[in-house]
Amino acid sequence: MSALDQQGAASHVARHSSEPARPGFAAPRRKPRKQRGPRWLPGLVLVSPSLILIGVFVYGFLGWNVRVSFTNWRGLSPKYHFVGFDNYAALLRDERFRTDVRNLIIFTVVFVAGAMLLGFFMAMLLDRGVRGEGFLRGVYLFPMAISFIATAIVWRWLLDNGEGQDTAGINKLLADVGLGFLRSDWHKSDSIWAIGAVALPAGWALSGYVMALFLAGMRGVNETLRESARMDGASETQIFWHVVRPALRPVTFSALLIMVHISLKTFDLLYALDQGNLRIDTPSLYMWFTTFDGGFYDRGATIATVLLLGVAFVVGPYVWYSLRTERR
Repeated sequence: MSALDQQGAASHVARHSSEPARPGFAAPRRKPRKQRGPRWLPGLVLVSPSLILIGVFVYGFLGWNVRVSFTNWRGLSPKYHFVGFDNYAALLRDERFRTDVRNLIIFTVVFVAGAMLLGFFMAMLLDRGVRGEGFLRGVYLFPMAISFIATAIVWRWLLDNGEGQDTAGINKLLADVGLGFLRSDWHKSDSIWAIGAVALPAGWALSGYVMALFLAGMRGVNETLRESARMDGASETQIFWHVVRPALRPVTFSALLIMVHISLKTFDLLYALDQGNLRIDTPSLYMWFTTFDGGFYDRGATIATVLLLGVAFVVGPYVWYSLRTERR
């Protein structure tokens, strides 16, 4: 075949290949592969080890603890004799438990209020664009990185109630600046508000976390809304109250519930600060001592179950609110 004939044949093939397919002569399509099994099955297989571990070591042990609370197990030998709600009735009549609940309420109020106010104030400072914002964020968040055990050791010295030459910590600082009349015995005082002094280190440690939540909420407000309000003659206070504040409601709600939840289960800070002081005793400490020092496993399990119900009562509305928000 000559070169001319080869060129004509090639153009003929190209012309026919570029023509659209005629009706009735469409090229056969490959059938899509049928999916074997439901679509959620691979994801379930992937997370199944975690679900099994959580089911056994979290919910399984919670169920076992609830079971023990309905028994009369005392001593090292397990006893599973069912006694109904006798342990719960006895706990309600326990004077120490009622005192611990009162201490827990005071601790929660002081801790949550202090952490929320301090965290909000620090977020306001950073939101205004101060110099060295990255450094200040690290400084504010640093207490959260310290364990509650280390925090308790430091604050045990700061809350020292010594007198004269033995004065140290905050009392010495007050005396040096001429405010010695504000000296206090802090968590060792006879006041029912002694537990409030313990809430100071807890609030100091978690204020940085609250600051991060509020700062994220403030930075999430559209800057166009603020500029529009300024063009309408609104002051910075009015902008915050009418523009920024409504946007912070979800953040405030979340931070409040998280802080309350943390306060209900706080144990290590109180234990390391002054474990033998009944003035700062809470249900979590009572549960530890009555279980592992006294051997009353039934009472300890009962206190733990009551704390679990308290945490569920606090976290439940938060979960419901989150699910409702996602559906919108």
